[in-house]
Amino acid sequence: MAMKSVRESSRSRGRRAAVPSPEQHTPDPHEQAPAGKDLTPVVGGNLRRLRNQRGLSLEKLSKVSGVSRAMLGQIELGQSAPTINVLWKISSALGVPFSALISARASGGIHILRAESAKVLTSHDGTYSSRALFPFDEPRRVEFYELRIAPGGVEHADAHNPGTVENLVVSQGALELEVGSRKELLATGDAIVFEADVPHVYRSRADVETVLYLVMTYADTIG
Repeated sequence: MAMKSVRESSRSRGRRAAVPSPEQHTPDPHEQAPAGKDLTPVVGGNLRRLRNQRGLSLEKLSKVSGVSRAMLGQIELGQSAPTINVLWKISSALGVPFSALISARASGGIHILRAESAKVLTSHDGTYSSRALFPFDEPRRVEFYELRIAPGGVEHADAHNPGTVENLVVSQGALELEVGSRKELLATGDAIVFEADVPHVYRSRADVETVLYLVMTYADTIG
């Protein structure tokens, strides 16, 4: 998913892309999202806990994730709302699924996710957004998302770990999906299932907002 969500394990057998040199002082503005501020404290607390559990310094996590040290520090302090891509890079480096960073534990057998209280993550330019349609109670093997792409919007997703599968359906608009070297044009009502362990790109091909529903399946469950 571009919202870029399988299981991102640091022990995976997949290829690892070259990691850019991290910024030391000022976060890259492309790492910061204009929306999703209500998730900021949740992400910050989870990042600090998961990083400490693995004995990683901010500097070390920056090197393995490709996210600047300054940005990681601001996320942990609840001062910055990271983009979807940044969260994917961090979850991959930590060896946890995407939901481990955005989960706030809850209790009870029924969960109602009110639209007006939705937790939305966006791309740096605001043309792509992702809303989790599952409760943030714990990391899980299968995740369900609503994706929205503005007309002309493009979202680049890094390769996920081996075993990641995305199942997309176009609810509104039209989408060009590029998976590796292959491109597929999907109209309203079309669905596609693909292995997401290669870079993939979502491109809106409609003059209205394109709405997608994504089921992301991880290779395994958390041990």
